[in-house]
Amino acid sequence: MNSASKLKNIRYERRKKHIRKKITGSPERYRLTITRSLTNISAQIIDDVAMHTLVSASSAEKQIKDTVSADKKTKTEISVLVGTLLAERAVAKNIQKVAFDRNGYLYHGRVKALADSARSAGLEF
Repeated sequence: MNSASKLKNIRYERRKKHIRKKITGSPERYRLTITRSLTNISAQIIDDVAMHTLVSASSAEKQIKDTVSADKKTKTEISVLVGTLLAERAVAKNIQKVAFDRNGYLYHGRVKALADSARSAGLEF
């Protein structure tokens, strides 16, 4: 790993800790966290008090992969599908309000697309 990669990881970890210091999931407002890789994106709604994942959605799920394989979609379009699916599952479990934890990622591109689609599908944050 070269020095530029190490510096990038240090900055990411610093952003992540700075965000998590302020955001916790409680029974009144659970925490929605995002994990992003080069190929996939996933989101979870977590109750930090009980240390339990309530709802999750990922682009690696069969339901999303079947939709994507039918017609070629960009990673941003896949993020929109994941956000919509997560919001639908959350509303089905009677979860409307969440605290958004972008997990150190910049609020741009796929992260923003997932957040906007979750908002439009019924989540408040």
